[in-house]
Amino acid sequence: MGVLVQIRDVPEDVYRTLKIRAVEAGQSYSEFLRGLLTQAASRPPMAEMVRRLEQRGQLTDLDSTAADVRELRDAE
Repeated sequence: MGVLVQIRDVPEDVYRTLKIRAVEAGQSYSEFLRGLLTQAASRPPMAEMVRRLEQRGQLTDLDSTAADVRELRDAE
């Protein structure tokens, strides 16, 4: 069995939006929120994703990327 989670001070507009999305998904509010929490918990944190990209050499430097874009733009 799961644990009870209570969240206070949720803005009214956020509550309404999530409630509507739950109805549109054909789920109870609890089911919908549980799905969101489960999905969020299953994703690695941003620091972990950055670390993985760095290890693969797939992380680009923003300055060099901007310079590449400017170079391509100016060549046209």
